[in-house]
Amino acid sequence: MKLLLISRCPPYPLHLGDRLIPYHLARQLSERGDEIDLLAYFNEQSDQRQIGYYARYFRAVHLIREPRRSQRSYLSRLFLPGTFFPRTSASAWSAEMWDRIRTMMATTRYDVVHLFGGIQVYEFRTLVKKLPTIIVPYESYSLYLQRAMQQEDSFAARLQLWAAREYERRMFSGFGRVVVLSEVDAQQMIDLDPKLPLRVIPNGVDLSYFVPQPEPEDSQTLIFFANFEYAPNIDAAHWLVREILPLISAQVPTVQLQLVGNNPPADVRLLENDQVKVTGRVPDLRPYIASAALFISPLRLGAGIKNKMLEAMAMGKAIVATPLSADGIEVVADENVLFGNTAEQLAQQAITLLRNPARRKEMGIVNHALIADRYSWERVADDYEKLYREVLNA
Repeated sequence: MKLLLISRCPPYPLHLGDRLIPYHLARQLSERGDEIDLLAYFNEQSDQRQIGYYARYFRAVHLIREPRRSQRSYLSRLFLPGTFFPRTSASAWSAEMWDRIRTMMATTRYDVVHLFGGIQVYEFRTLVKKLPTIIVPYESYSLYLQRAMQQEDSFAARLQLWAAREYERRMFSGFGRVVVLSEVDAQQMIDLDPKLPLRVIPNGVDLSYFVPQPEPEDSQTLIFFANFEYAPNIDAAHWLVREILPLISAQVPTVQLQLVGNNPPADVRLLENDQVKVTGRVPDLRPYIASAALFISPLRLGAGIKNKMLEAMAMGKAIVATPLSADGIEVVADENVLFGNTAEQLAQQAITLLRNPARRKEMGIVNHALIADRYSWERVADDYEKLYREVLNA
């Protein structure tokens, strides 16, 4: 097939979780003989320099600076009749992207247009409507905001949630298929628009990279790895260090915690002490995961599927987590994950596993098998290929 991929972001670097789908899907499909042209927004100059990491998977790559969208422009589309779906480049947030899409569609006969993103790419519906389309908003932003309000409820937060719901109620209508990563996100969007042609296709894992390692684990070490540019991960780190870890330490005084991942802000770096190590981004995450006794994920906020969970499970780690951390992953409580909703529950589950190496090993074997069976990128690509054929033949 010939595919036009219009993406909210480039497919690299891969420590940013939203890059994983465009990168690995393009890799899989190009190896199967599909031809893909990429149009993607970018924000950093480094994005331009990193094209070489993925250019071989695309026939053509064009990066366009993401436009600024004012709060006023968001609201005007909600209230001014006829403006929600632009009809010309002049009325689009990005006239440059609009014109580039139009030029490429005029010179290439595409089988399917695949839009990756929500608010960033929905506005091109009118431009691409004559072709089969799928749009992948990645997660429900209104679900993200709804969960965030559990931590901070204010008039401004309520207004933002209202606007997000109104956008999600309208902006995916008219596309051939709408894909989200978890059933929880799907239900949120169905509640807003019951007519949406929704599909759930989870993320995958690079099973040639994230594999169980032979290195012995440190039976006293916990790990939480994440992209610390993402607010829910910062919240989780603070909760873990300030409330959960002291409860674990009271019964396992030698316990250690590693917070590993991209760009920890100053307030996360200040969590470091004799018991807590904050590494920042590391060249290779795998040795850190392999050496830990277990992965703990105390996420209270966020939406979509959690790549960190998939990666830890693929490497055969035992897991302690909040139920939210496992959204979109077909885990069985007490078999794949020990769940907890409170600091006390999570601490006790971690203590249970720290004291039981045999159970950690058994859980790790089961977790790797689950990921290998259901969450490979090959399987994800299979699902998208079926969806492409479905919209192509509709």
